[in-house]
Amino acid sequence: MTAAVEQATLPGVLVLNPKVFRDARGAFQETWNQRAMVELGLPERWVQDNFSVSKKHVLRGIHYQVTKPQGKLVRVVYGAVLDVAVDLRRGSPTFGDHMALELSGENGRIVYIPPGFGHGFLVLSEEAGVTYKVTDYYSPSGERTVRWDDTELGIAWPVRGEDVIVSEKDDQGSSLRDAEVFP
Repeated sequence: MTAAVEQATLPGVLVLNPKVFRDARGAFQETWNQRAMVELGLPERWVQDNFSVSKKHVLRGIHYQVTKPQGKLVRVVYGAVLDVAVDLRRGSPTFGDHMALELSGENGRIVYIPPGFGHGFLVLSEEAGVTYKVTDYYSPSGERTVRWDDTELGIAWPVRGEDVIVSEKDDQGSSLRDAEVFP
């Protein structure tokens, strides 16, 4: 896999910019190569692949699991999202900090978010297909949500609050101050 790797503003988060080969027929991109990913410092073990389709202004997150925490490798197959990672490791010097970047089918970027971070995204296009590999299985009893609009996080979502579409679960998420987070 040919990819330029950027260390993101949060320690442990990596942004991969794989080579996209384009010609008159379309495009080709290698999205997963076990050997190359391990050489880049990503985990060797991945247990589940997930795929979601969401409409414009749908905001999913900010999700994490306190039991069976997951590392996530996130990419957008089509459309565009603003992808956000939040450091939820209470002892970390960057606890509560976040980073945001646009992932799209066009730019081909992939982001690795390690365990101990919350994850969410806002759909910027009319529709977006998001896929992500995870390092541990989904644990419903361990799943938690921090509110996407918590003022302590200070995330500049590029949409008016009244236009955001969230699930009931996400709407009832905790504030960062009250969240059960990692030590």
